[in-house]
Amino acid sequence: MTTMQDLLTIGDMSARSGVAPSALRYYERLGLIHAVRTGGNQRRYQRAELRRIAFIRVSQQVGVSLEEIREALASLPDGRVPTKADWARLSAGWHDKLAERIALLERLRDNLTGCIGCGCLSLQKCTLYNPDDQLAAFGPGPRILLSGD
Repeated sequence: MTTMQDLLTIGDMSARSGVAPSALRYYERLGLIHAVRTGGNQRRYQRAELRRIAFIRVSQQVGVSLEEIREALASLPDGRVPTKADWARLSAGWHDKLAERIALLERLRDNLTGCIGCGCLSLQKCTLYNPDDQLAAFGPGPRILLSGD
């Protein structure tokens, strides 16, 4: 049985997880993590919440949105912490999205000094890639970068 002495304060959780207290409160509001309250209405966290926070941080680092993370955590039975098998299953579901993101980042890296088709026409080289802003016909934003061509 867990007692209040076995639980972590928000400051302890912040120090241990590397996440600011304000972010912990935000994660709690979104239902990503859970805290119990003391008689004085202070938050206390079970140690298992550290794994949920690590899962959130790693997922965010690879480009998964908080909404997608919330859905993933909600799919776990009884709100338990993700296991290695859970991570494998959930990350497999994110594979295609992550592959697309990696390809976009590679195009950005490889074309950072050239025209990305934004329509600004401020780079002298853009007159070669996008004369008279012809790419505007294909939609808004950085058309060359987004199209992958």
